[in-house]
Amino acid sequence: MDEGGAMRSVVNLTVHGIGPPGRPFEPDEELTWVSVERFEQVLDAVAGREDVRITFDDGNASDVEIALPRLLERGLRAEFFVLAGLLGEPGRLDAGGVRELVRAGMNVGSHGWAHRDWRRLDPAQARQELDDSHRVLTGLTGRPVSRVAIPFGSYDRRVLGRLRRARVSRAYTSDGGRARPDSWLQPRTSLRHDLDLDWTRRVLDDRPSLPLRARRIAARAVKRARG
Repeated sequence: MDEGGAMRSVVNLTVHGIGPPGRPFEPDEELTWVSVERFEQVLDAVAGREDVRITFDDGNASDVEIALPRLLERGLRAEFFVLAGLLGEPGRLDAGGVRELVRAGMNVGSHGWAHRDWRRLDPAQARQELDDSHRVLTGLTGRPVSRVAIPFGSYDRRVLGRLRRARVSRAYTSDGGRARPDSWLQPRTSLRHDLDLDWTRRVLDDRPSLPLRARRIAARAVKRARG
């Protein structure tokens, strides 16, 4: 917080899957799938911290089966970015699970339709990923869905332009590092399968050196400009 009480920056964490997977892994997905014990360690570390936001990607069944009760036990809220076109598939959330998250006071956003790279969409796929996914999730939640998490953190200026035209109110990436609380584009850090308490402390208390900060800024600028 600054002297006026405003929060200067936040850390956005991304959870993918927890515990035994209920479906085959996608390529490299096992690197971001965590055990229940490691997930609980992270929740205990962030409880009571106003500068940490917790998000979930991919709409895995573990969001409701494992994550939700543990969030509620600690009085934590989170935002769940769901793949609307994969609802009900083995190991994924179904419509009832999405409604359960909303009833529990959680927020639901869109991760798209079918976990595609948004830099490589044809026009029909683009409509599915943004228009159709938002329509389906709005119908399930009873609330306008206007926030997205970009699949694979893959974006360029065309993707960002498409999100702006779709009236997306906030877009989350996988760029890492802290973020200004009110920024439209929000970097996040994904939990890792091998995280420990030292990793958690480093991420939560991220104070990058000037060279690292410059590299992060440059990398984001390249993404925003390419395409």
